[in-house]
Amino acid sequence: MRTSFCLLALTPFVFASCVEEVPVTTTTTEVTRTVTTGPTTREVVVTEAPPPVRVETRTVAPGPGYVWTSGYWRWTGAGYQWVPGSWIVRPRPAAIWVEGHWVRRAGGWIWVAGHWQ
Repeated sequence: MRTSFCLLALTPFVFASCVEEVPVTTTTTEVTRTVTTGPTTREVVVTEAPPPVRVETRTVAPGPGYVWTSGYWRWTGAGYQWVPGSWIVRPRPAAIWVEGHWVRRAGGWIWVAGHWQ
């Protein structure tokens, strides 16, 4: 009887060791976009002309006070990379977003960053 009692008492531990823990995977996404508040003073001259601007579909604004910033070609140092457009919050009611754009200069192209006025 004593052996049966010991076996009965240890049974939950035997089954507990058979249970496999399934790891929980949590995926988070963080979106960051740097927006300058004024023209940059450092100019990088790129000798290769930027590709034509892509036509983008503008999504619905996430709320009042948001302004659409169009996508643009960013120079990576080795080539151009497309940065898609996005919605950003207007910093003050009268603020106007000036789109970033490429300007032809002697010897190549320079990027004028988007900024608020």
